[in-house]
Amino acid sequence: MKLYFEHKTLQLKETFSIAYGNYDKREALLVELTYLDSKGYGECVAIDYYHIDLKNFIIRLKEIQPLLEKQTITHPTEFFLFLSGLRLHPFLMSALDCAYWDLFGKLENKSFVELNHIPSQDLIESSITISVADIEDQIRKIENSSWNRFKVKCKGLNKDNIEKLLRLNRNIALDSNASFTDQDCLWLQESKMMTQFSYLEQPRPIGNYRILNKESFVNWMADEDCQDLNALDELLPYYKSVNIKLLKCGGLTPALEMIRRAKELGYRIMIGCMTESTVGISAGCALAGLVDFADLDGANLISNDPAVGNYVENGKIIQSGKPGLGIVLK
Repeated sequence: MKLYFEHKTLQLKETFSIAYGNYDKREALLVELTYLDSKGYGECVAIDYYHIDLKNFIIRLKEIQPLLEKQTITHPTEFFLFLSGLRLHPFLMSALDCAYWDLFGKLENKSFVELNHIPSQDLIESSITISVADIEDQIRKIENSSWNRFKVKCKGLNKDNIEKLLRLNRNIALDSNASFTDQDCLWLQESKMMTQFSYLEQPRPIGNYRILNKESFVNWMADEDCQDLNALDELLPYYKSVNIKLLKCGGLTPALEMIRRAKELGYRIMIGCMTESTVGISAGCALAGLVDFADLDGANLISNDPAVGNYVENGKIIQSGKPGLGIVLK
């Protein structure tokens, strides 16, 4: 097996504004694993609020390349055990794990969905993100969109804006990216109208969730608070839902385990994404049959997508059915 990797800049179609800042591009690291004539692809992106430095990832890949290329082709769960022993950052581990699942499926001539017996019919629709902006601009984007589900970004709580969004009578979620105060959260979870939002995501900074009450009117959803399997039991009294992102937890292999455990605990589950190309989104789409919500619009936000594979069109998740994750570079 051979390892190749390449730094790419993903250009956004328009400025992406969230509580953490404004972004016109994302830096990405594309990983390719090759065996015989088959190629598998994975990806990780540089997210500043996760303190990701792709230069360090490249240095680490060069360090482990000889070890990785000595690996024989085994089941992806065994390959993940090997990766786990290398003490990699979850973002980098995810890129390698997803690339290996893509490669393995292509060698076996079976899709990830087939290999893992995942339902592929009647998939939940993905939301599309509405960036932080003046509320009238946000409403205009919602009304002009061909999508059915929306995740509206906000920076702090504006009660008038909440009411304006609810009057649209659309399928809307709120994501404050940790910009709500404790007082905001108390007001929200005592307001019955909050049941009209599909969920409210990551209201407070990491670790500041004990003000939340899962038995309130709000469907609180953990994002940054829910990094891996170990978080699920701790968060149970506070959150009804969790956002599982492959980059956060380390790839498809741990995501499958997280989904299994989250279901056992009674969480509602979203498969989410960062601003990623089709390489990353294809992996997320493969899990759509196991979850209650999807937020997989990342590739729809960029203008120079380097790949084709599974994709989202007007919210509908389209699985190619091709071997592996079905990823092909353009």
